[in-house]
Amino acid sequence: MPAGNGRRVAIVAGCRTPFCRSGTALKDVRAVDLARFVARELLERTDLAGAEVDAVIFGQVVASALVPNVAREVSLLPQFPKEIPAYSLNRACASSGQAVANAHDEIVSGHADVVLAGGVESLSDIPILASRRLADILVEASKAKSLGARLRAFSRIRMRDLVPVSPAIAEPSTGESMGQSAEKMAKENRISREAQDRWALRSHQLAARGTDDHRLTAEIVPWFPQRPGDPVVTADNGIRRDTSLEQMAKLKPVFDRRYGSVTAANSSPLTDGAAAVLLMSDAAARALGYTPLAYIRSYAVAAVDPGWQLLQAPIFAVPQALDRAGIGWRDLGVIEVHEAFAAQVLSNIQGWAAKGWEINEDVVNVMGGSIAIGHPFGATGARLVTTLANEMARRNAQFGLLSICAQGGMGFAMVLERR
Repeated sequence: MPAGNGRRVAIVAGCRTPFCRSGTALKDVRAVDLARFVARELLERTDLAGAEVDAVIFGQVVASALVPNVAREVSLLPQFPKEIPAYSLNRACASSGQAVANAHDEIVSGHADVVLAGGVESLSDIPILASRRLADILVEASKAKSLGARLRAFSRIRMRDLVPVSPAIAEPSTGESMGQSAEKMAKENRISREAQDRWALRSHQLAARGTDDHRLTAEIVPWFPQRPGDPVVTADNGIRRDTSLEQMAKLKPVFDRRYGSVTAANSSPLTDGAAAVLLMSDAAARALGYTPLAYIRSYAVAAVDPGWQLLQAPIFAVPQALDRAGIGWRDLGVIEVHEAFAAQVLSNIQGWAAKGWEINEDVVNVMGGSIAIGHPFGATGARLVTTLANEMARRNAQFGLLSICAQGGMGFAMVLERR
């Protein structure tokens, strides 16, 4: 079912950096450097001339005030002509999924033939804000006409004004963090602590297997140290090979210490990393000599009231994407579900099962998910697209699905196909 005017959109290739827990191997690397690195490496892996790229689209959630449009900085790499337009977007955890969807739309509309789409996040390098009162005083001081007026402004600063303000991973509309929302979902959907820990353990075990057999590492561009003596990073460093249900059971709940079940073990960690995907019209891919991994069949975005079940919108986005693709759940050969929390994944699966869909876990997150691999907010969508397309090729699956829950009560879904 070709979209729009019949121009099919091909996923040609994708790659990413290692996903590393914040404060570890990538802690000294700026987000813009990660994004430029992965884009440059994708060009080199595909042997594509930068002049062939018509647009660059990147997702980022916690943007730097110094580099607010990371996509434009990517497009200013020496490998690209300076005239390539670029923009950045934010759809929370689905940001780079949306970047891929926007690239699809530009190609379908005929506005582009080749688009580089991706995403990046450095949660080791988040912007630290001044308090509002301190900011007001500093602005007043900067406008002062005399030294005396400037000193009078500074004299009003109190110690409490110097406390920095970090961006909160919480809903502005409800004040609840994503973890608190996951806790609420676990309670309302009766997702047990044991079930959450088992899903998390599964994620780590399958990610370890995918690393050992090189299915995951094939997507990763090694990160070489910036300081002498530091090791080369070739794999995701959040995978817990030695964990067990017994060890997980010892951890205390984080968001409801008395009655809760969501812990650090069954949640995705704060992560640094970048990912990029190369998309082309089918005609352009053939003309340039590329064999597509897969094609984008459809996508959909849904939203729910953030005060309800914040991370449950995928149960509405997925049916829309399947309807638009003209296929059913049973047609899917591979499924990638973003794992923000085990409670969220199991709630999503419960919601899909309530529609009468038979959930075959053997095709879901077959190389683990975000709980083990990590979740750089802006980069996860592009990772899922890459992993899904590659696994579909390995399994010769005709149809594959990816699903992402996102802050704001949003859900994103995309169907890929191979012909």
